[in-house]
Amino acid sequence: MGKRDYLLTAILFIIFLFSLWLAQNYLNAYMIRILNTAFIYVIAAVAYNLVNGISGQFSLGPNGFMALGGYTVALLMLPVIQKQQVYFLTPLIWPFSVITFPSYLFILSLILGGLIAAGGAFLIGFPTLRLRGDYLAIASFGFSEIIFVLANNFIPLTNGALGIKGLPQYTNLWWTGGLAFLTVFLIRNLVNSSFGRALKAIREDEVAAQAMGINPFRMKLLAFALSGFFAGIAGGLFVTLISTVSPTLFTFAMTFNLLIIIVLGGLGSITGSVVTAFIFAFLQEILREVEAPHTIGSFSIPGIPGMRMVVFSALLVVLMIFYRRGLFGNKELSWDYIFRLFKKKEPQE
Repeated sequence: MGKRDYLLTAILFIIFLFSLWLAQNYLNAYMIRILNTAFIYVIAAVAYNLVNGISGQFSLGPNGFMALGGYTVALLMLPVIQKQQVYFLTPLIWPFSVITFPSYLFILSLILGGLIAAGGAFLIGFPTLRLRGDYLAIASFGFSEIIFVLANNFIPLTNGALGIKGLPQYTNLWWTGGLAFLTVFLIRNLVNSSFGRALKAIREDEVAAQAMGINPFRMKLLAFALSGFFAGIAGGLFVTLISTVSPTLFTFAMTFNLLIIIVLGGLGSITGSVVTAFIFAFLQEILREVEAPHTIGSFSIPGIPGMRMVVFSALLVVLMIFYRRGLFGNKELSWDYIFRLFKKKEPQE
């Protein structure tokens, strides 16, 4: 990015902050909740696309990384007195039983949650990223299932199936919107750097990339850990938005949601992930009607839970038939593209 692009991005960020202020002060709680969810999806989806789209590695474990970040933030931010009430069956283990971060250290808890998730990504990526094909998908899916089992059974830390209730609701549009903007800005610049070009080279032809002096294992491991870091932050924001965390919150359905977002938007397109994250968040609420019972004349149609995902799956099938590369393909919205779009055509002689 040149000086002009950085200046325009700074102006856009100011406009974005003003929009967040308007939304936070004038929208109702329901709309604010949807926007918060959309921004969290943006963070998680853009990070997920770094692995699946930019580097071309098939991972199925972002729900596990989000769970690690979510539980870390919950354990650090829940007040000590409330911990004693929540962990009434089995006491919480030390040092979490005596530690509570004040509200001004919420960002620190998010960073720590991201680091724990990045550590989990490194742990699973180190032995598997040397392999090719679907092994990473199987290993990452297994890792997410291990996290789910541990969350259910490591009761002294996670409180088991009861989960952790009553978390302070620190998440608001300033946190979700600001971190979403920062995530997009950082990953977009990484993708346009030599690191991003190396990942794209690995995606296209790993053998040729290695012949050019690129270390595929190191690059893929860095991308995997970075993706896990932002997924952990998204998980921390999510649990402090809904004020609870439990094993059922981060099942494979969360990964399926993110997979729909990045495939619909276009694998490798950060712009596509951002746009479809918002579309997905709003459609999730709009399509609640298909799960509700309806009465048409003398006919009564019972509500069918899970029909929203059936609709999303059908949309995914249709898109794969007509737009195999997603809505945006691998295209990105940039300042140069916008200028070219609005530039007047020179008159032909």
